[in-house]
Amino acid sequence: MSRGSILVVDDERSLREFLTILLEQEDYAVTTAETVASGIERVLGGTFDLVMCDLKLPDGSGLEVLEEARRRHLNCPFIIITAHTTPQHALDALRAGAAEYLSKPFNVDDLKLILAKLMQRDSTTEDHVEVPDFIGSSPAIRRILEMVPRLAATPSTILITGESGTGKELLARAIHAFSAHANGPFLSVNCGALPEGLLESELFGHVRGAFTGAVRDHAGLFAEAEGGTLLLDEVGELTPPTQVKLLRVLQERRVRPVGSSQEIEVDVRVLAATNRDLEEAVKERGFREDLFYRLNVLHLHLPSLRQRGEDLPQLARHFVERTCAAFGTPAKRLTPDALRVLQAYPWPGNVRELENIIERTVALEASEIISSGSLPEHLRGGPGGPPIEQSSLPEEGLDLEEYLDNMRLSLMRQALEKTGGQQKKASELLRMSYRAFRYHADKLGLVRDE
Repeated sequence: MSRGSILVVDDERSLREFLTILLEQEDYAVTTAETVASGIERVLGGTFDLVMCDLKLPDGSGLEVLEEARRRHLNCPFIIITAHTTPQHALDALRAGAAEYLSKPFNVDDLKLILAKLMQRDSTTEDHVEVPDFIGSSPAIRRILEMVPRLAATPSTILITGESGTGKELLARAIHAFSAHANGPFLSVNCGALPEGLLESELFGHVRGAFTGAVRDHAGLFAEAEGGTLLLDEVGELTPPTQVKLLRVLQERRVRPVGSSQEIEVDVRVLAATNRDLEEAVKERGFREDLFYRLNVLHLHLPSLRQRGEDLPQLARHFVERTCAAFGTPAKRLTPDALRVLQAYPWPGNVRELENIIERTVALEASEIISSGSLPEHLRGGPGGPPIEQSSLPEEGLDLEEYLDNMRLSLMRQALEKTGGQQKKASELLRMSYRAFRYHADKLGLVRDE
């Protein structure tokens, strides 16, 4: 009796024949293909328990076969094989949904173990990874969640990027929970929230007398996270001296507390997160290139809420239910018109802003119905602006310039509130040039010149 059916896609005849003999000896039923086109034809025309596919084929990339299978919702595991291995190739394969990545020539015993593991796994638990409070079923989010267990299993440093409020720390906690360090602590530090001297002490520790006020030894987060995970949030805000010291720790896995001559060996999984473009910062010499490559061994990018709009209704309902339960109030529901207003808003603060808006709305709405009128005014078009749906125009028309000015005024005001009135940081939140922000701030009467 067959242990399962396997499709082998490779342009090397000798390898196809070798794998056919090997796999049939292990009681697998084998089908072969030589190109992307024939591989896709076999995948769509048959039922396979597993696919082994070469990365480089005469008519394209083996990832095209994988991507077409996923588009057709065919969820059998893929093993990508290649003679030209690079970390980027491996990451591309994992991002596309591959279960494993093998380099030629591969060890036959290793291959047998991998096949046994993949054939025996419960595909339903692998295809849908549960991450508490990480809500969404859009393709972008599904791809990220499906990668979490595989990336968590590696010891490599992972750089998580994305706009503020997209859930970078939540994703970091999920990686920790699926990793070999799950039984250890998860600690996080905001690298932009502490001055340089204090941050070094917080990260690496200090000994008594190292500086004024150091009345006792302090272990530091690297030591406290021993056996666990340390998230360096907003890592792009590190000063050059601290970048040098962090690079040394990542290379040597040893820390030296401030004021000490002794080094301490640490076993810590390091994750980093930022909303900055670190590659651009490297080009502008604001971030060390060697540290960037040390942090960016693996990379996950969280899409903005604008880029995963299909997840918004699910997220909004989740936050309503959770807030009602936390407040001990009767369950409330969002009306279709309220959802339309929420979906039309650009959400510069992403999921965190949506969560805060829902919490405020639930607290202020006395009835059990949350309509568009229950939502804050700036979501409904801004001061003086009529409620506008994403693709609808009022019968009576509107003054477009006034509407856009109202929307711009509302978003700029929110950005200034978030940044404590700092125009430069507010302009970065809105992806505007500082010059353009100052121009509109002056035009709309938001702030005086700094």
